[in-house]
Amino acid sequence: MRHLRHTTRSIAGIAAAGLLLAACSTDDTEDSAEPTGEETTDEVEEDVEDDVESVEPASFAVDIDSSGDPYADAKAAAHHVREGAKTLSGGVIEAAGFEGSVDSEATEIRAGLTGLLQEHVYLAGFAVDAAYSFGPDSGEFELAANALDENSVELADTVGSVAGDENREAFLNLWRDHVGFFVDYAVAVAEEDAEGQQQAQDELSGYTGDAGAFFSEITGGELPADAVADSLQGHIDTLSAAIDAFAAGDAAAFDELKGAADHVVGSAAVLSGGIAAAIDAEGDTDSEASQFRAGLTASLQEHVYLAGLAVKTAYAAGPDSPEFEAAAATLDRNSVELADGIGQVAGDDNRDAFLELWRQHIGFFVDYAVATAGDDEESQRQAIDELEGYTGDAGAFFEDVTGGELPADAVADSLRGHISTLAGAIDSLNAAING
Repeated sequence: MRHLRHTTRSIAGIAAAGLLLAACSTDDTEDSAEPTGEETTDEVEEDVEDDVESVEPASFAVDIDSSGDPYADAKAAAHHVREGAKTLSGGVIEAAGFEGSVDSEATEIRAGLTGLLQEHVYLAGFAVDAAYSFGPDSGEFELAANALDENSVELADTVGSVAGDENREAFLNLWRDHVGFFVDYAVAVAEEDAEGQQQAQDELSGYTGDAGAFFSEITGGELPADAVADSLQGHIDTLSAAIDAFAAGDAAAFDELKGAADHVVGSAAVLSGGIAAAIDAEGDTDSEASQFRAGLTASLQEHVYLAGLAVKTAYAAGPDSPEFEAAAATLDRNSVELADGIGQVAGDDNRDAFLELWRQHIGFFVDYAVATAGDDEESQRQAIDELEGYTGDAGAFFEDVTGGELPADAVADSLRGHISTLAGAIDSLNAAING
C-alpha cells in the first residue's frame, strides 16, 4: 500500500500528501487488494461517518440542502448546475437557431465527459487543499478523497455504458493508476526529491501510451493512440503545475488549477468525438448545439467549484489574505468567460447585463458565507432573500434574450436549486473549518 509520509516541516509536505489517499491506490499484498468503487465508498463512509455532523440550518425562503460533508455537497451543487446547463442551453440553442440538438446522443456524450473530466481536476485540487488545511489523516481529507474516487467510478461507468463492463473495469484500473502516479509526483515535490519527481513523470508518460492504446482499441481506431496520448500529456503538464503551486503554498495555484481544468475540457471534445463515431451515435459532437452545451456545462460547474474554493480560502486564510484575493480573482475570470459565452449569442449589451447580474448573485453568496461564519441568522436570511430576488431577475433576463424559449419561472426554479445546493456546501465548509 502507498503510505502517507507525514511531513511536518513545511506546508509542501501536507499538500503533497493530499493526493495520496485520493488515489485510493493499493499494493499487491493480500490485505490491500484493489477495491471496487462501491467498496471504496462504503469503507470511507464507515471510517468518517462519526466525523460528519448533519447541518441543520434555519428556515429560509429557499431550503438549504446540507449534509455536513463539504465535498459531497460541492459535488451535488456541481451536478445540479450540469443539469441546469442542459435546460439553459436548450433555450438558447432554440432561440439562436443553432445547428444540432441539445439532447442528441453525441451531445450527451460530450457534455457528460466535459463535466466529469473537469470535475476530476477540481476534486483533485480539493483533495490537495484538504490535506493542506486539515491534515492527511483527517476525516475531512478522507471525505475529499472519497468524492474524487466517486468521480473516477462515474467516469468508468460512462466508458462502460458505451464500451461494455470489461472495458469499464480496465478503464477504472488505468484511471486510478494515473491518479496514483500523480500522488508519487506530489510526494516527491514535497520532499524536494528530483529523482522521485522524474520517476513519477516517467510513469505518467507511460500511462499516456497505455490509455492511448485503450481508447484506440475500444473505438476501433476512431481515436488514434498518439492523439489521445498527446492530449493526456497536456493533462499531466497542467495538473503537475497545479500540484507544484499547491505544494509551495503559492497563490497562483487557483489559476493553475483552472488551467488544468480548461485543458481537460478540450480533451473531452477529442474523446467524445471518437467515442461517438465508434458507436455511430446520433448527432454530432462538433455541432453548434453540442459545443454550446459543453461550454455552458464547463462554465457553470467551474463556477461552483471555484466558489467553493474561494469560500474555503476565506474561512481558512482570511478574507484579506493574498490567497483569498487570488481565489476570488480566478472565480471572477470564470464569471467573465461565462458572460462572454452569453454575449456571443445574445449581443454585447446582454453580455454586460448578464455579468452584472451574475456578479451580484456571487456577492449575495459572499454575504451568506460571512453571515454563516458569524452565526448571524438574520443576515443569512437577508442574503437568501436577495438570492431569491435574483432568481426572478435572472429568469426574466433569460426569457427576454431567448424570446420566451426559456420561461422565467423555469429558470428561477432551477436557480433555486443552485442556491439550495451551493449554500448547503457553504454551511458544510463553515462547520468543517469554523466548527
